[in-house]
Amino acid sequence: MSETNRQFTLAARPKGMPSESDFNLVESPIPTPGANQFVARTLYLSVDPYMRGRMNDVKSYAPAVQLGEVMTGGTVSVVTASNHPGFQVGKIVEGNLGWQEYALSDGTGMRIIDPDLAPISTALGVLGMPGMTAYFGLLEITNPKPGETVVVSGAAGAVGSLVGQIAKIKGCRAIGIAGNDDKVRHITEDLGFDGAFNYKTVSSYHDELSRLCPNGIDVYFDNVGGEITDTVISLVNPRARLSICGQISQYNLEKPELGPRWLTTILRSQVRIEGFLVFQFLDQYETGQREMAQWIREGKLKYREDIMEGFENTPKAFIQMLQGANTGKQLVHVADL
Repeated sequence: MSETNRQFTLAARPKGMPSESDFNLVESPIPTPGANQFVARTLYLSVDPYMRGRMNDVKSYAPAVQLGEVMTGGTVSVVTASNHPGFQVGKIVEGNLGWQEYALSDGTGMRIIDPDLAPISTALGVLGMPGMTAYFGLLEITNPKPGETVVVSGAAGAVGSLVGQIAKIKGCRAIGIAGNDDKVRHITEDLGFDGAFNYKTVSSYHDELSRLCPNGIDVYFDNVGGEITDTVISLVNPRARLSICGQISQYNLEKPELGPRWLTTILRSQVRIEGFLVFQFLDQYETGQREMAQWIREGKLKYREDIMEGFENTPKAFIQMLQGANTGKQLVHVADL
């Protein structure tokens, strides 16, 4: 076993799309646990859109990563040394331990994973933060009803692909917006969406959405923002509900993108728009995870993981995810048990 701990730290604050040079690969000694602490070795590492915002030195819902600090990120890890009574050696744990091969923890924010329940990687995807984002962001924020039309942007990603399937489970029509033809085929043929289109190749978002949603849009789960969201708002039904989960089309812009003013539409149609952070539902996670796991067992819910091999490729996986190269949850496989 190596005696060094490889870590990726933030080297520079990116302007526009991040590059691999914005991160430094550094080495440090493997930490030693003190009282009520444990050390965990990373097995899988998650890269997610929210991390792009944490690279900016601006006020947000969570502190920015400082220059020289280890990049933030969720991991599934195995405890290798412990002085903590609740986390024995050999236990599989999930939490936000960052872009490093070994991490020291006092247990705050960590949970023990049962490897017999599902593959441990799902703790970072369908049964982890992305899955809970889809579950609560759709069901709690928009309360979809049978027969309604639900539109999802970023529909082939870790969150969007689950949102559309949950909408179908609840008796809705699910329409997806994705970034290439293979993703469109995946969400319609494999995941059961009622329709979808490739936003990069169509000539008119309005025409495609009107064709796929002839009775208007009742629920919109927004992962991307920008022109797509502006167009959806022009087609919403009275008392539509919009769940604002992400704005990935805006994260790498150096200047704010101008758009139409649609508050009159919101007023006239009595539309409810609500942004959310999945952590507001933390005390309900167990309920969501239990129901999602049941749907998986029943064959009602499918998931895909896009796994890149090697810790050294973490920045590459992150950048490719921001560029939309992944289908399903983007993970980095760091080590085996």
